[in-house]
Parts: sequence; C-alpha cells; structure tokens
Amino acid sequence: MILPILKYGHPILRKKGARIESITPEIRALIADMKETMSAAKGVGLAAQQVGKALQLAIVDVRGVTDRPSTLHLDGRLADVAAFMPVVLINPQFAPVADAVAGPEGCLSFPEIYTEISRAESIEVTALGEAGKPFSFRGGGLLARAVQHEIDHLNGILFIDRMSTAKKRELQPELDALQTSTKEALKKKVLV
Repeated sequence: MILPILKYGHPILRKKGARIESITPEIRALIADMKETMSAAKGVGLAAQQVGKALQLAIVDVRGVTDRPSTLHLDGRLADVAAFMPVVLINPQFAPVADAVAGPEGCLSFPEIYTEISRAESIEVTALGEAGKPFSFRGGGLLARAVQHEIDHLNGILFIDRMSTAKKRELQPELDALQTSTKEALKKKVLV
C-alpha cells in the first residue's frame, strides 16, 4: 500500500525513532508499504518518520541513479550495488571512513527543494536487516549519502539542518510556505 509522505512542518519528522526490538507482522507490513511508497515516489531513501512512524527503520535504493555512482563493499570485497537494493536498515548506525564532500540532496518531505550538503564520502554501516539479522557494509558515493540522510531522519534531523546559513536564507520563503501549508493541513486533519 502506498502511504502518504509527510511534508516539512509535520511534527513527527522531528521525532527520534524508537528502536525496533522484534520483527513483528506490523513491522513487515510497514517495510513492504515503505518499499512501495518509495518506489512510487521515485525516491532513493525513505525513513519511517516520513510515513508517520517514529521508528528506527529506513529503506534505501540507489539503483535508479546513474549520474551519481555508489560503491558497496561486503566483507571487505567490492559488491554489486544493484543486487543489494533495496536495503532495509533497522536500528542503523554508521561511522565515517572518508572525508566529507559536498553533493546535491533533496528529500521527499521537501518537494522541489534541493541543495548541496556536506557528508562523509564513505561510511561503515551496521544494522539489522529485514529478517532481523545483523549485517554490515561499507558504502560510498550516493549510497553513503542516502544512508546518512535517512539515519538523520531517524534521529529527527532534516537535511535543511545541514545546509549552509546562506542557502537556508535563500530557501526560507519556500521552506516557510511548505511549513505553513503543512500546518494548515494538519489543522484540517488532512495528512500531509
């Protein structure tokens, strides 16, 4: 089922997600719905907060992006990124293993808003997978950027929190309009 994606201004986007202690039928259903929702929205990542659930759960799928390459290492060996996607990340953590680089970012909760954000070029990730089993990988390029973006969501951090002051000032009218629209919809009890 395709779920509504919450927009900037919805309070749940600022909530830190609760850890997932077991893979229940509800969690499995949420994962399936999130995959379908992300695919329908043509996104490369989706966090549970974006569909109204404050949980430590995100999905990343960078297969459709050809102009910004990704790298993947499993057990120290270069692996096929496409074969690994979509990747479900439950209770994920990461550690940077390369310097930060600026790159373009957008967010499904901020339609049509894009900017350069500085993030680690390569990261080590540990998480539980869809079946609840622990796994780890090293991701680089867009994969690293997308994972960091989604883990930020899981902690109530939005990509606008990482943009430069000058860029945020430039985008402020659009951000204010989006936030106002979201708050008005919430008052009318319309999910946004």
